[in-house]
Amino acid sequence: MSTSNVGIDPLHSLHVVIELNLSWLDACLVLDDRALDGLWTREQWSRELSDPRRLCIGLTNDSAGLLAIACGWLVVDELHITAVATDPDHRRQGHAKSVLGALLQRARQENASHATLDVAAGNTSALALYNLLGFRTAGRREGYYRDGRDALIQWLRLHPPLQSSNN
Repeated sequence: MSTSNVGIDPLHSLHVVIELNLSWLDACLVLDDRALDGLWTREQWSRELSDPRRLCIGLTNDSAGLLAIACGWLVVDELHITAVATDPDHRRQGHAKSVLGALLQRARQENASHATLDVAAGNTSALALYNLLGFRTAGRREGYYRDGRDALIQWLRLHPPLQSSNN
């Protein structure tokens, strides 16, 4: 399990970015319930945390446990991002950016050349984050979500092409 220091908040403990495994199953279920309205079942989370083709990154600290997650599947040379979530009590502190940035870096280490995700068309906070990280809208899935909302398909090139020396 790799870790890296994200930052120290003098009022809280050290935040650490980690690769999640099955030992984090219960914490993922709690965060899923709080942040994603129970999007995945225990069985789905178990597969997500144990399959080597799937990457799950978390942000944790001593006092609050698991604060944020970003997960994705490696499919050939693409990272298909399946979940990004931050505990509602810890939003607007840069945690989603930290875990998503770490997930994209891990995908680069696995030689992924692109990343993709779906986001609700009206989720302006998420769209702003994805834009900040370089994602661009590539299409729309009408009525994609259970409640009928549309999803925007986001794409990011992870490895830019080499610059030509014939400029």
